[in-house]
Amino acid sequence: MDEASLKEHEEVTKIKNVSKVQIGKFVVETWYFSPLPREIWKQDDPPIDVLYFCEFTLNFYKTKKELERHQLKRKCPRHPPGDEIYRRDNVSVFEVDGAKSKVWCQNLCYLAKMFLDHKTLYWDVDPFLFYVVCECDDQGCHVVGYFSKEKESEMDYNLACILTFPQHQRKGYGKFIISFSFELSKIEKKKGTPERPLSDLGRVSYESHWARELLHILKKIGDHPDPTSRTISIEELSDRTAFKSKDIEDTLRRLQILNYYKGQWIININPRLVEYWLSRCGGPGVPVDPEKIHWMPHIVHERYL
Repeated sequence: MDEASLKEHEEVTKIKNVSKVQIGKFVVETWYFSPLPREIWKQDDPPIDVLYFCEFTLNFYKTKKELERHQLKRKCPRHPPGDEIYRRDNVSVFEVDGAKSKVWCQNLCYLAKMFLDHKTLYWDVDPFLFYVVCECDDQGCHVVGYFSKEKESEMDYNLACILTFPQHQRKGYGKFIISFSFELSKIEKKKGTPERPLSDLGRVSYESHWARELLHILKKIGDHPDPTSRTISIEELSDRTAFKSKDIEDTLRRLQILNYYKGQWIININPRLVEYWLSRCGGPGVPVDPEKIHWMPHIVHERYL
C-alpha cells in the first residue's frame, strides 16, 4: 500500500464497524475494525450492533433470523473443516488448509480481525494452514482460538497469527497454542520462531514461554547428582525445544543466566536464580500431550516454492 492508501485505511479503520458479535452462546464486544464484505457493511454505513456468526461454518449475518434460516436450511458439520490432528479430553486441534477451505478461513479472518490490532490483514488464505483449537462436547467442537502458519516460510516462522477469542481467554489456551506450534516444529525437525514483529502481548507471551521451557531443562540439569553432567550448550537446548538459537540466547541473557567469560558465552546454571525465575513464569496453561498429536509435515505444492 502507498502512503495515501495507508492514510485512508487508517482513517476508515479508526472506528469499529461492528459493536458486538454473537457466536454460539456468547455475545462478545469487539475491539477493532474488520474489513467486512460490502454486502455486509459499506464505509458510510452506521456500525452494526450485533453480527451473528454460525459457530461451525463461521458464516455471518446481520440479523438473528438470517442466522436461524441458515442453521435450519443446512445441516452444518459440527466441527471445523480439515483434519483433527489432536484430541486430549475435551480439547481438539483441527488443521484447516486455506486453499481447500477458503471461505471458512476467510470468515475466520474477518472474525479474528475484530480482536487483532493489525493495520492490514491479507485475505489470500491459500498459502496458510490454520490450526484451530476447540472445546468439544455433545453439541460439537466449539472454536476457542487458532494460529496460522505459512506452508513454506524461508525464515522458518512456525506461527504467523495467534488469537484466543475473548470469551475463552484466561483459560491457558494462549500458552497451549504457543506450545503446540513448537511441537509441530519438533515433528518437522526444524527450529521455529514466530513471525515478527510481535505485538506487546505476543512478546510477553513468548518471552514467558521461552523462559519457562528453558528453565525447566536447566533445573533438571542443575539437580543432576553428577557435577560433570551439569552443563548444556545453546545447540543442545535448541535441539530439545525446537527454539531458534537466537531466541534462546536472548532469553538467557535477559534472565542473567548467559554470561560472557574469558572470550566465550557460558550458561550459568545457578539453582537459586533458576528457581527465582521459574516462580515468576506462571503455569504452563492447558498442557499439550505430544503423544496425542497425529500429524505429518505439510508437503508444499510447487506454486508456493
